[in-house]
Amino acid sequence: MKKKSLGQRLKNLFSFAGNTEEFFEELEEMLIEADLGAQFTMELSDRLQSAGGVRSREDLQEKLREELLRELPAADPGFDRDRLNVVLVLGVNGVGKTTNLAKIAHRYKREWPGEGITLAAGDTFRAAAVEQLTLHAERLGLRIVKQTTGSDAGAVVWDALDSALARGDRLLLVDTAGRMHNKANLVQELEKIHGIIRKKAGEDVNYRKLLVVDATTGQNALRQAELFHEAVGVDGVLLTKYDSTARGGILVPLARQLGLGCVWIGSGEGYDDLERFDRERYVEDLIAP
Repeated sequence: MKKKSLGQRLKNLFSFAGNTEEFFEELEEMLIEADLGAQFTMELSDRLQSAGGVRSREDLQEKLREELLRELPAADPGFDRDRLNVVLVLGVNGVGKTTNLAKIAHRYKREWPGEGITLAAGDTFRAAAVEQLTLHAERLGLRIVKQTTGSDAGAVVWDALDSALARGDRLLLVDTAGRMHNKANLVQELEKIHGIIRKKAGEDVNYRKLLVVDATTGQNALRQAELFHEAVGVDGVLLTKYDSTARGGILVPLARQLGLGCVWIGSGEGYDDLERFDRERYVEDLIAP
């Protein structure tokens, strides 16, 4: 049975309570369960109560809309068609890194016709990751730089960057491992790749780091973001498996605590199932009944 959306629960909230202590306790519980974060929830509740409460469901929705839009930055991919864009795609295993990397490649193959696009199989830890990215490259008709499973990921990235620069490519999408033997191994691997790109790229390259997070994992997504942000510094977020009927509010604590804005929203498995993040639409989906 599908869990009720935040908007549906807000609607029901007014059927049994007004501006009472019970009302605000229930509201706080709803917002926290929607992954909007305890800090944002408490601050919002305090502001509503200080302002005399809320008059109606519509009044509450409007106040929520204003607060959420204020918290969510307008993020941009930050790509530059006049030079090579190197995108390090980050995230733990299972969030859809490789699939969504392919979606980005598909989108820019269409938007930048004739420009070179290369995929780099930087996740050498899992054989399935190399095979999956190879299959996407074949389906999309794109170049892929790869080595055998267990190879040095840094060497793959070095070769891919060397090749992309020599060919005058405009987009290099680098897949990365999401799970090593332990967290220290993962961070060390990412820092190595990050260092290679920074050393070799120079001013002719626009370097971006994109973190893929799964909306259904809730606060775990925030902890993952903290790890990757600390390791290499993240520029933007791609939110996958977003289902407004249940969760998805994690973008608020990601923005508030780490300053990270969402660039893309991924939904299905198809290459076209990727949209630029729209703040207004996101907020409306979250709070509408």
